[in-house]
Amino acid sequence: VQLVESGGGLVQPGGSLRLSCAASGFTFSNYDMRWYRQSPGKERELVATITPVGDSTNYADSVKGRFTISRDNAKNTVYLQMNSLKPEDTAVYYCNARPARRSYWGQGTQVTVSS
Repeated sequence: VQLVESGGGLVQPGGSLRLSCAASGFTFSNYDMRWYRQSPGKERELVATITPVGDSTNYADSVKGRFTISRDNAKNTVYLQMNSLKPEDTAVYYCNARPARRSYWGQGTQVTVSS
């Protein structure tokens, strides 16, 4: 299993970024996908979850109404559209998959929100 995140960077408060996570090594369309984030000194936090066919999503209260998780099963890719970014969104963002009840992580992508 391999998960490769991309799309992070430096953005001003109020700006937007779109993260991508390309998955391989398992049947992507059979599993929920998740985005987590971790800031220095804090525990890793679940940000968003999407079901295998994308018909249901869930979000942390801190990002509801600003972030949107989506997926393209033809491309084995999950996305996180982040709008109205705030300094407190600064973190390393990770995608996560749990095929066969084992948890896999990507290497993470840094998102920094600063003026």
